[in-house]
Amino acid sequence: MEGNTTRIRAHESSERTTQETVEEPTTDETEQVCPECGGRLVSDTEHGETVCNECGLVVDENEIDHGPEWRAFDAAERNEKKRTGAPTTKMMHDKGLSSQIGWQNKDAYGNALSSRKRQQMQRLRTWDERFRTRNSKERNLKQALGEIDRMASALGVPKDVRETASVIYRRALAENLLPGRSIEGMSTAALYAGIRQMGLPRSVEEVGAVSRVDEMEFKRAYRYINQELDLQIAPPKPQQYLSRFASDLDVSEETERRARELLTTAEEQAIHSGKSPVGLAGAALYAAGILTNRKLTQDEVSEVAEVSNVTIRNRYHELMDVAGETDTQHTPTACA
Repeated sequence: MEGNTTRIRAHESSERTTQETVEEPTTDETEQVCPECGGRLVSDTEHGETVCNECGLVVDENEIDHGPEWRAFDAAERNEKKRTGAPTTKMMHDKGLSSQIGWQNKDAYGNALSSRKRQQMQRLRTWDERFRTRNSKERNLKQALGEIDRMASALGVPKDVRETASVIYRRALAENLLPGRSIEGMSTAALYAGIRQMGLPRSVEEVGAVSRVDEMEFKRAYRYINQELDLQIAPPKPQQYLSRFASDLDVSEETERRARELLTTAEEQAIHSGKSPVGLAGAALYAAGILTNRKLTQDEVSEVAEVSNVTIRNRYHELMDVAGETDTQHTPTACA
């Protein structure tokens, strides 16, 4: 019995010791509290100090600065002084990790190379380019990403859209969706899918205009990618195109706001279903211009929206009928 009692007491003693150890504050918690007032401590990276946010007590000073030892006041100076490479990106087939021989035929001191050295450097560039693409998939990816970058530059889309399109094409290549289809068509479809995912106002006609394949092939490739990769892209809304069209037509904020109200009413009445969002956006601006005394011609709107006058005229009648608006002073014609 005495042995059992001794073991029980020892067990209870160890439990109390464990509880006391757990309840003690950690070092991190102690460091985040001011020793004077108990306030929260913050780091002042500009002066290299840790100060209390309540009373201003300097708890620690002369902290280590983990940033660069140099200063730069503009982007050009920053690029000149930094000694690290560019970050990884999905827009390059090797994610930007491989080296590349520069095109300047100069040595480290800026002097021009001799003709013999120039020929040698050109041969090295050729072999370096060959070694960067080791198999057919990498060559395919390099050509496709270059095509995506070319079309994205022509359309003026931002970098995040290009990254999204590159990821979509990489997924299609990894799931073996490319056999039997052209690289240009699949890259165009990937770019349009990235544009749709990011909600950018670019129509099928605009993307097809910068593509090297016909519009029908591009549409088939887009439907195929969307279905096989299960991208779940929502249909575009006319409001996405409204701001760009309003800027191109140089209309006032009142006209643009009235056009948004017309489109909201059309969505509530569900007349936008099955209609081209580009045509609806152009017709809404045309109707709003009439209602706000900023009369636009159908030729102007159709040129900006890249749709026919008939489409603008038909969508105009539908929007006005749903909104309950009438304009007795103006009868829509091909050109006002």
